Amino acid sequence: MAQASETDSPFEIKFTSREVSAWGGMALMKRMLDSMGFRHAATQWDSPEPGSNRGYPPAQLIEQLLVSIWCGACRFTHLDITRLDSTLTRLFGWTRVAGHKAIVRLFGRFDMMRHERVQAGVYRWFFDTVSTLRSITLDMGSTVITRHGAQQGAARGYNPNKRGRLSHHPLLAFVAEARMVANFWLRPGDAGSANNVLQFIESTLHHLGNKTVGLLRVDSGFYDQAVFKLLEGKGINYIISAKLTQRLQQAIIRDARWFALETGLELAELTYQANSWDTARRIVVVRQSIKRKNAPGKTLSLFADDPDIQGWRYGAMVTSLSLPPVEIWRSYRGRADCENRIKELKNDFGLDSFNLNSFYATEAALGFAMLAYNLMSTFRQAVMRAKIQPTLATLHQQVLAVGALWHRDQKQNQLLLAVSRRRRAWFEGLWANAGEPPVLPVQTKFG
Repeated sequence: MAQASETDSPFEIKFTSREVSAWGGMALMKRMLDSMGFRHAATQWDSPEPGSNRGYPPAQLIEQLLVSIWCGACRFTHLDITRLDSTLTRLFGWTRVAGHKAIVRLFGRFDMMRHERVQAGVYRWFFDTVSTLRSITLDMGSTVITRHGAQQGAARGYNPNKRGRLSHHPLLAFVAEARMVANFWLRPGDAGSANNVLQFIESTLHHLGNKTVGLLRVDSGFYDQAVFKLLEGKGINYIISAKLTQRLQQAIIRDARWFALETGLELAELTYQANSWDTARRIVVVRQSIKRKNAPGKTLSLFADDPDIQGWRYGAMVTSLSLPPVEIWRSYRGRADCENRIKELKNDFGLDSFNLNSFYATEAALGFAMLAYNLMSTFRQAVMRAKIQPTLATLHQQVLAVGALWHRDQKQNQLLLAVSRRRRAWFEGLWANAGEPPVLPVQTKFG
């Protein structure tokens, strides 16, 4: 095969002083933020003020963080991506642009009370603005974030991927229909799954404001009568994964009347009261043959000597719903989508990499990373109106990474985008969508 010589395609490089950006698509995000009244709202969140008169307004630092994350920043040192882009700086109207250390100093001024107060304001503003969300399904769960230093709260605890390593163990809540974060709490790595879950539920409901929770789906870390009674007192339906205690295993074998949904997949229901409960509750049980590929669940350890029982993997759910068992099981399976949200937060929004020595500084930074996720989710649904929600990397390729520069005549105040002719009508449609109050195509099943 002939090889190209150095002289086949001669070229040279030259330089220009014109301000050119690779992120012209951020004009759509700016237009959407304006339609939501973001900048005014950000000034109302009681973020800590700088200690110097030469400091930057907290609202600008928050906005710089969000824009940098949308441009691909996953670490604090990456946040200078906006500082070095004068076209982007003019687009967002920042007269002075902060470096990443100024943003780090902002989060260093947060303590527990300030963080809770600010995040409550952020979530209430967001969910009040996204007014099409009414009755929702709420999913809650936890994840593990491995740490590589001696940060506050980093401790040895449950870490399935890197056993024995220091970690944080945060709690998260998601609005299932809209794929949005409803709450985020950072916890020490040695925190148990059930630590602070009652307070977390109350905090999440406060964040949602006037939204009605039609259904709460959570894992076995919330399997506790105190949780059941809290939800029942508030009239919130729930499906909670049950812990297969010895007493529950005995009840399953004694009382379950199985019906086959398909070969190797059977369901049953029973009324069950644990020793610590003051009343009996409905339990839906599913078992799958170990011959099925990737059958989830656990074997019943109490009956380890029974080959017939050990041929199945079991799962159980306590619920307040009166739906048929198959509908309970199918609904709970939908909760698995929150694992995809956690993966996306880690891969694209810095959940496992925005990390500071101070515990509350880290929690504050990650709280605003959740806001960056929610606003991008709003963009995907209200502006892009895509049936399949693309990842942030895909959005870069589709719409955000667009060459742009300002018109030479500053009086024109025109941002020129490098969009091919055949895509211009589509882009203009996105521009029109971004200027309207966000409307989400939400379908709710439980009201």
